[in-house]
Amino acid sequence: MSDRARSFGAMAEAYEQFRPGYPVELFDVVMAYAGRPVRSALEIGAGTGKATRVFAQQGVAVTATEPDQAMLDKLREHVPAGVRTVRAAFEDLRPGEEYGLVYAAAALHWTAPEGRWARMAALLEPGGVFASFGGPIQLADPAVKEAVRAARAPFLESDEIPPPDGTPPECEMQWPGTELQRSEWFTDVQQHVIERRLTLSAREYVGQLSTISAYLVLPPVERKQTFDQIVRVLPRTVEIAADVTVHLARRRHER
Repeated sequence: MSDRARSFGAMAEAYEQFRPGYPVELFDVVMAYAGRPVRSALEIGAGTGKATRVFAQQGVAVTATEPDQAMLDKLREHVPAGVRTVRAAFEDLRPGEEYGLVYAAAALHWTAPEGRWARMAALLEPGGVFASFGGPIQLADPAVKEAVRAARAPFLESDEIPPPDGTPPECEMQWPGTELQRSEWFTDVQQHVIERRLTLSAREYVGQLSTISAYLVLPPVERKQTFDQIVRVLPRTVEIAADVTVHLARRRHER
């Protein structure tokens, strides 16, 4: 795993406090695609359980996997008692039990690309559903967005993670849908967008930035200077675009 992938554990409390959760509409989108009851799910890179709650609270038996112990401890404080938790990275999981749904919430880009889809398929029952969802949290006001970019620029050019396969943002199908379309293991690839706008205080917005890997890997002094500069250009409240892009695919019954 990269340094950015390992950077979250120290901010588990802030991650739980400042990262937005997921709307129940996400569950509806995944279940509508499945077209049948989904009784068991495996979550990859569960973090503090933001997505775990959405599925577990709707009666799905979720096994939540997460490699960082601090994140897993925080998850256990907030998810229903029936959730099974396993400390493991995706690459450490071994075929055994098959699930009706395997999903990753803003975590798939941290997994190793080599053999990713063969490993994913091995965790799913034939016809089972894979889902990946997430998306950047962006300032909705272009003027505020530019002011923050300029304030951040001396320390950090960009705080986004580019698509692992280099898919340009103007393409209709985005990653990981692009990879899924090329995979021999999956079919019926779909992309859905759940539009969402949130209003945050300046403190909440900077708190959310403090959980983003691009800032977490900065030297502590530079990180503080970056946040100080950003706070100076923020209004008291900001509107953010927090759309959730959902990619769905079905494991082939036969390869």
